[in-house]
Amino acid sequence: MSQPPAEPLMAPQETHLPSALPFWGSLALLPLTVVGAIKGGWTVFLPPLYAWLLVSLLDRIAGADTSNPDTDTPDRDLFWYRLVTLIWFPLQAFTIYALIWYVTHVADLAPWEMIGLFFGVGVVSGTIGITYAHELMHRAGRGERWLGDLLLALVLYSHFRTEHLLVHHRYVATPRDGVTARYNEGFHRFFARVLRGGVGSAWRAEKQLLARAGRRPLHPANAFWRYGLLQLAAILIAFILGGWTGLGLFVWQAYIAVWQLELTNYIEHYGLTRRHLGDGKYEPVRPRHSWNAEHRVSNWLLINLQRHSDHHFRPDRRFPLLQTYSAAEAPQLPYGYPAMTTLAMIPPLWRRAMNPRVRAWRRQFYPDVADWSGYNKGRLPFPAGAS
Repeated sequence: MSQPPAEPLMAPQETHLPSALPFWGSLALLPLTVVGAIKGGWTVFLPPLYAWLLVSLLDRIAGADTSNPDTDTPDRDLFWYRLVTLIWFPLQAFTIYALIWYVTHVADLAPWEMIGLFFGVGVVSGTIGITYAHELMHRAGRGERWLGDLLLALVLYSHFRTEHLLVHHRYVATPRDGVTARYNEGFHRFFARVLRGGVGSAWRAEKQLLARAGRRPLHPANAFWRYGLLQLAAILIAFILGGWTGLGLFVWQAYIAVWQLELTNYIEHYGLTRRHLGDGKYEPVRPRHSWNAEHRVSNWLLINLQRHSDHHFRPDRRFPLLQTYSAAEAPQLPYGYPAMTTLAMIPPLWRRAMNPRVRAWRRQFYPDVADWSGYNKGRLPFPAGAS
């Protein structure tokens, strides 16, 4: 008797609009900021309540999504997924600048309400805007990359593109990567370190890129010219629309967005490392070098960013096609990013939740390593040896 065909490893990717709509839930955050501007009071905090609390509660109800789509799905069949990332920049830019004009010319909000409102705007800019910029900057098309640059200019963090593409992906899970959080390093210390070193790291990466092409650091091809002009334009528009108050609110939302980004960076690789092979070389990036999260609703909100193990394994893969992994292949977070970033703000609770998981990861994937003290101090993680 013939055997039944084996189950396919990957399911065909659904490509029509209804299947893509769950990833459009981010759009609800924009009208929530408008409600906060009009109503004032506690409603100015609606965006973080939605992005952090509601999504975390829905994660508990909806559970995990362990399905893996067909990675051979062509780009043309992903239109409805890609579209939300393509329309986000004009929507976010209009919302930010319209709110700056509104609160400085029309609304009668107390100072704390304006600060709270633009805290929420920063949550939107960081949770969604930078996440979409991250997706766009990884694409080959010039148009998508430009949209990513424009989104980063809205939060005055344009160098993130260079730092992420030329440094982070190359050196992830090694001491040479500034945004790989070390074991036992609290978020607040991590955040200060990243803010101090990020721009310089990106500048050195651009200089090296230009040098390989025989160009000087101040050559027009240096991306920092584009970054500076875009950020200057973003600041000037805020000042023209809202004066010094408008500029202050714009910078405040940018800071909150960057804080959200670096909270995400912190949890994505906390305590993980690649084996050093000698001569400055490391083992290839594998799914085990990023924390994976299968939580359904937060992955909808963050366009599968939590399938981070696969993103680093295959950074060219578009978000609808990212794969998830079992615990035998990649370490697993206990909650989605919204809950984990909240936990990261309280270092003792974070260590209680995550340090045992890091130690279990070390025993699982590198049982031959007895001494981790060098890595814990930000030195070479551990020597070459048996995998």
